[in-house]
Amino acid sequence: MKIDGHIHSPYCPHGTKDSFYEYINRAIELGYEEITFTEHAPLPEGFEDPVPDKDSGMKLEYLEGYIAELTDLKREFTDKITIKTGLEIDYIEGYEKQTTQFLDKIGPHLDDSLLSVHFLLKEGTYDCLDFSRDNFGRMIEFYGGVDEIHRTYYKTVLKSIEADLGKFKPNRIGHITLADKFKKDFPPAGSFGIEIQSILDEVANRKMELDYNGAGFFKKGCGVSYPPPGIAQQAIEMGIPLVYGSDAHQAKDLNQGRDRMILK
Repeated sequence: MKIDGHIHSPYCPHGTKDSFYEYINRAIELGYEEITFTEHAPLPEGFEDPVPDKDSGMKLEYLEGYIAELTDLKREFTDKITIKTGLEIDYIEGYEKQTTQFLDKIGPHLDDSLLSVHFLLKEGTYDCLDFSRDNFGRMIEFYGGVDEIHRTYYKTVLKSIEADLGKFKPNRIGHITLADKFKKDFPPAGSFGIEIQSILDEVANRKMELDYNGAGFFKKGCGVSYPPPGIAQQAIEMGIPLVYGSDAHQAKDLNQGRDRMILK
């Protein structure tokens, strides 16, 4: 099947207002048989979004409407394409309890979801890793070097995999090499093979999936998929399922990077 397991929506507070219909009809044109809308979930209660516009996740009051719209669309397009209701859940270190409570409540309404790391914690301060080039540059000074940001990111991804988030914890881990988003601007010295191998081992042991994300190809500071080909091939050889995700924040981005990726 031709699947896109990572698509955003008009409910994305930092994306476009392209309608669900624009995304769905574009997916049908491209020959997709199944798509999952994985909008950024509301951030945990008590967590202060560190980005200036406080727009990393949808507002909680919009969640009911998001699910209701997708429920109607699944029925409307039932003979043309399979539509799944999902969310991109942020793993935020220190907010595991709140995230579990949220998943316990919303999980029964979801068909498929992602667990991703965007926020890193150091000395009581949270930063959004992928927010901007300038912010990443500031983080380098705070973390004491580029490599330390990467190490912290991979350690946090591993924690997300190991975390007990209840029975509705997503089974797919999002863009495991997101720390590479600005690697052309701020090249790391290390390859982080040990850290990445630990992640792959844990994903395989838990029979989880990986988001195989095409968005990185179109980030000026990156230019490659998340994860890149070598790690993707490694995952395949370990029997880890890779699920293509466009990570589209506008309808025209559906299918982005797919033709450059290792897909069965």
